[in-house]
Amino acid sequence: MTLAIELGAAALALLCALALLWSRWPAWLKAVLLLLVTVFYFFAHDEVNAIAGWPSPDRLPERFQLLAAVIEEPTAKTPGALYLWVNAVENGRPTAQPRAYRLPYTKDLHALLNDALKKIREGVSQLGSVAPQRGRPGGLSWLRPGGDEQVVKLRDMPKPQLPEK
Repeated sequence: MTLAIELGAAALALLCALALLWSRWPAWLKAVLLLLVTVFYFFAHDEVNAIAGWPSPDRLPERFQLLAAVIEEPTAKTPGALYLWVNAVENGRPTAQPRAYRLPYTKDLHALLNDALKKIREGVSQLGSVAPQRGRPGGLSWLRPGGDEQVVKLRDMPKPQLPEK
C-alpha cells in the first residue's frame, strides 16, 4: 500500500514538472502549483510513516494496557528511547488495535518498564495511566522546555469479575 502512495506522489510530481516547464500558465499559477505539491509531499510523507507502523511521537492514551516495550539505552551517539506497544483502554476495555509509541529515555521509566515486563512474562497484565508532569510552582511554566512531559504509572490490571451463577 505504501508503494502505491509513493508511486502516486511521484506521478503527481512528474505531472507538476510537465505543467511547470511546458504550459503557458501565468507565473503566479505555476508558483501556487509548486507550493501545493511541496506541501502535499510533506503531508504524504508523514501519513506514509504513520501507515507503515512507525512509532508515534504523540502522547500516550490516558489509560492503556501495556503489551510490550523495547528499551534503547542512551549511548554517545544516540539519546536513547523507550518504545511501547499499547492498547488504549476506553470504557474499561482495551481497544482492538494496538499502537506503538516512542518516549524519550529516562532511568525511572526504564526501571518501571523492566518491572512491568517481568510481570507480563509471568502472565500479569499491566494497566498504565498518564498524567501531565507537574513543574515547579510559579507562573510562566509554559516558558520552560519539557514542561509538557508526561508521567507514566503502571500497575497490575484488575482481574475481571465473573457474574454469579
